[in-house]
Amino acid sequence: MHRDDTLTVHDHAPLAAGPAGPLRIGIGGPVGGGKTALVAALCRALGERFSIVVVTNDIYTTEDADFLRRNGVLPDERISAVRTGCCPHTAIRDDITANLDAVDDLVARHDPDLVLVESGGDNLTATFSYGLVHAQIFVLDVAGGDKVPRKGGPGVTRSDLLVINKIDLAPLVGADLDVMSNDAEAVREGRPTVLVSLREQPDAGPIAEWVAGQVVARRG
Repeated sequence: MHRDDTLTVHDHAPLAAGPAGPLRIGIGGPVGGGKTALVAALCRALGERFSIVVVTNDIYTTEDADFLRRNGVLPDERISAVRTGCCPHTAIRDDITANLDAVDDLVARHDPDLVLVESGGDNLTATFSYGLVHAQIFVLDVAGGDKVPRKGGPGVTRSDLLVINKIDLAPLVGADLDVMSNDAEAVREGRPTVLVSLREQPDAGPIAEWVAGQVVARRG
C-alpha cells in the first residue's frame, strides 16, 4: 500500500472472537520504532470521538506511561503502566495476567470504547495473545534498513496492520521505501501496510482512520 493511500475497515482480517466490551488493540514492535508516539497520536486524533484507555509495558520503568502523561494525551487515570520484569513478549503473549488485570481495571472504571495496549520494545517475533487483544498493529522504522519487511517474522507477517514509520529519514539512512512497501506486500498476504512519518503527520491520519473503523465494526 502506498503511503498516501487511505485504509478502511475492510482492509484487515476479521477480529478474533472476544467478550462483549471495548475493542482492544495491541501495538508492538522493536525498540525505537515509534510505538509510544503512535499511541499518543491515536489518543489525540480519536480522543474526542471515542472513550480511550491505555496500558503501557516497560521491563523496569514506567517510561512510556510517563511520556503519555507529560504530553497530556489522556487524563492520568486513563493510563496504566505495567512493569513486566521480563522480556516484553512474555507479558503480551505467554503470561498476560498483569496486562489483563490492568485492562480489566481501566474498563471497570471508565467503560471505554477503545483500549490500546502498548508492548515494550521487542523483536520481529513479538505478537500479542488474542486472549488480550482483538487486533494488532506492528510498528517498524526505516532506520532498521529496507531489508526488515522481507525478513518476515510473525510481527511483520501476521499483524492486522503493519506501520513503517519515520519515512522522512529514508534519504538519510539509504532506505528504499518502494522496496519496503513491495516486500511487505509480498509477505503479508493482503494485510494492509502504511508508510508514515509520525513527526510530519502527528495526527497519524490513515492509521487513526483504520483504528476508528475497527471500533465501529466492534460495535456492530
